[in-house]
Amino acid sequence: MTQTSDLDRVSMIVLRYMRRPLFALLFVYSVGIVGMALMPGHVVDGETTRMNLFHAFYFFTYTATTTGFGELPNGFSDEQRLWTIFCLYTGVFAWFYAIGSLIGLVQNPHFIQAMDGFRFAKKVERNKEPFVILCGFGDTGSLLARGLSDHRMRAVILDADEERIKALGVRDYTVAMPGIRADAGAPKHLLAAGVEHPACLALIALTNDDDVNLKIAVMARHLNPRLRVICRSTSARHEANLRALDNVTVVDPFEIFAQLVYWAIARPELHNLNAWFVGAHGTQLGVPVQVPRGDWILCGYGRMGHWIQGCLRAHGVGVRIIDPDVDAEEAGEGTVIVEAHADHTALMTAGIEDAAGVIAATDRDSDNLSTLLSVTDLNPEAFRIVRHNSHENQVAFDAARADLVLQHSLTTARRILKLLISPLVQELIDWLAEREPAQTQALVARLKGVVGAEPPHLWSVRLIPDEAPAVTDYLDAGGEVALGTLCRDADAFPAWLPCEALAIRRAGQSIMLPDKAFPLRGGDELLFCSVHRVEPKLLATLHNPYTLRYVLTGVDESRGYVFTWIEDRLRRRRSAREPKSHQTRP
Repeated sequence: MTQTSDLDRVSMIVLRYMRRPLFALLFVYSVGIVGMALMPGHVVDGETTRMNLFHAFYFFTYTATTTGFGELPNGFSDEQRLWTIFCLYTGVFAWFYAIGSLIGLVQNPHFIQAMDGFRFAKKVERNKEPFVILCGFGDTGSLLARGLSDHRMRAVILDADEERIKALGVRDYTVAMPGIRADAGAPKHLLAAGVEHPACLALIALTNDDDVNLKIAVMARHLNPRLRVICRSTSARHEANLRALDNVTVVDPFEIFAQLVYWAIARPELHNLNAWFVGAHGTQLGVPVQVPRGDWILCGYGRMGHWIQGCLRAHGVGVRIIDPDVDAEEAGEGTVIVEAHADHTALMTAGIEDAAGVIAATDRDSDNLSTLLSVTDLNPEAFRIVRHNSHENQVAFDAARADLVLQHSLTTARRILKLLISPLVQELIDWLAEREPAQTQALVARLKGVVGAEPPHLWSVRLIPDEAPAVTDYLDAGGEVALGTLCRDADAFPAWLPCEALAIRRAGQSIMLPDKAFPLRGGDELLFCSVHRVEPKLLATLHNPYTLRYVLTGVDESRGYVFTWIEDRLRRRRSAREPKSHQTRP
């Protein structure tokens, strides 16, 4: 229905814009044809000949295309030639008028927008691969699109900024990602983007306006109640409304930022594991950041500052706040507060000389970078954590050489990517955050032994007929398969593949870090961590019944009719000889 509406809109614009030129051409040629039929021709046998309407129409048809067959069907009289000259020049002016109008039409912004909408809707309709709808193509949206492209997942992009959509056209994505400038909160644009398309997996609202994100989520829930919605929100009021909606996941970038800051300070082994999972640049598994203990100075007490201070205080980490507009009641009793900008004087007043570190968390990159310079001058030993707001300032932050740079748009994109690609990964991280650090350290040691220095490859598989037919058939037939059995190397039996099963989801419940003897059932979802070369081998076990039986029993069964018949004959002979051998024994 959406595409038909777009086509009707294009047709309406064309007809409205080209109505006068078409009428002008029609009028000129109609007058020319009728006039040519009325013009007297040569006198033959005392009678004046005239051209009929068909011949006149034929003459104007080939002259309009400049073919020039000559004077047909007979030679013209002077009157007919004079009328022809008049009609030819009149037709030239009419065509100039029509061509000029056509050029103006193709440059008309409404026509361009309508055509873009029509082509966009057709691309979405023809798409058969799974995709997500991405509303908002700012820093977070572009980073998420890059991550989706790296995992070969398609996205359909909506953004109200025309420049961002133009930038989309020059990105070197590995998969097609159509985009259009449109208000993502309008239902017609969501329909054109495929919110009701059977291949649509999720809708992600990442605009910079919480009101727009809420509107998008509400519209999507009405248009397709079964569709998963992931919505970014930084407002408590909007989050309350969003969490009341069914099948909507709320992502707060400030909460994620505060969580990562706390992990870096108090749980460095968990911060290191999470960064390694998401492929953070320069992260080496088992080598966490070394953060000193003590009180921290928080520069900036906006919405993100509130989250950071609340998270650190809840876990017993002391915080001193520097902000010109800080509210002492919100900061809490006993908190050291300096009502100023984070310059040399304010940092000295907050006690920079004995602070463990500084968190520059304002919403202005220039202020955060200026704070880093002051901290380096006053206390070079202090640990420096800085908030990076705009991706355009990446070069400056690289040159600042802070101990830890957290770009909230990047951390948000990574969190959403985990929810889309491997949601069990985030569940595992959250589960480890509630356990003792020793459990995380033990997992890190296991992963180092499995993966080594190579980058991790996280992937999930469900034990269903489409993804694991051999295992599914074996379980349906009453067989038993342990988790560790699947990790056998069929090429070097009984050696193990370099992979680790991190989690299993069964009937909505998640089992973290299952052991090798864990019995599998149909419908289980398994999360593996390995290297890239392992996945094809494990997929062979899941799909090939002969490979599966080999890793289960260690016996390579015969394949094909002939070899199966030979093996069956040999088995019968052995079974027939066994009783005779028992009778000859004394």
